[in-house]
This record gives sequence, C-alpha cells and structure tokens, in this order.
Amino acid sequence: MSDNVYSVSKVVGTSKKSIEAAIENAIETTAKSVKNLDWFEVVSTRGYLDEGKVRYYQVTLEIGFRYEK
Repeated sequence: MSDNVYSVSKVVGTSKKSIEAAIENAIETTAKSVKNLDWFEVVSTRGYLDEGKVRYYQVTLEIGFRYEK
C-alpha cells in the first residue's frame, strides 16, 4: 500500500428490492459527486415494515475515498 490519505463519508442507501441494491444505490450515487472511491463498509442495516411486510431496505455505509496528491 502506498502513502495515501483517505477520508471517510457516511451515507445511507435505500431500495425496495434488496440490501445489495441499497448498497449499490448508495455507492453509485456517491460516485457521481466524489472521486477516488476505494472501499466501503456496511455499518448498519435496517428495514421499513408496513402491515407486517418489508417495504424497503436501508443500509448505512462508510465509504472511503482517496485524496489526490
């Protein structure tokens, strides 16, 4: 690993389909505004219920991005 400097941003993605889709939504949306995304960590997973059924998934991520030198 080289001598890089990183910052970590906490983001929340949602999806009606799946946890994986919520993760991809968060990363794809973040990538439109932030360059040099290198890694992510799932911090928490939640869901919204309505009448006993899962209506959507919500995933909190910490996304690491590298500063340019």
